[in-house]
Amino acid sequence: MADVNRGNRPLSPHLTIYRPQMTSISSIFVRITGNALLVSTLLLIWWLLAASSSAAAFAVADYVITSWFGDIVMVLSLWALWYHSLGGLRHLIWDTGRGLELKTAERMGWMMIIGSLVLTALTVFSF
Repeated sequence: MADVNRGNRPLSPHLTIYRPQMTSISSIFVRITGNALLVSTLLLIWWLLAASSSAAAFAVADYVITSWFGDIVMVLSLWALWYHSLGGLRHLIWDTGRGLELKTAERMGWMMIIGSLVLTALTVFSF
């Protein structure tokens, strides 16, 4: 039967008292980076389609991707790729039943952040 007294119950967890945890923050960022990778993939597809269509279209697409804005987008996309990949590895570890303790899960979240930044720097500066 429907609860007729819904307005008198507190919301849980309420946003004013809820403290975000590393696992929730890192999970949200995995979702955000997945969507950002979709956008950057569409940008690369545009570049490839422009290369196959005409020299003028390629010149425009190449100008955008090799500009300072394109460099920022590509580096952030590279970071998103590393972060998303490390998030996938974390979930594979969790699927085996390991790393589910609170301290271990929090440590894995920090490892994702630091690891993605280090791997991005290694990738950018190795070329």
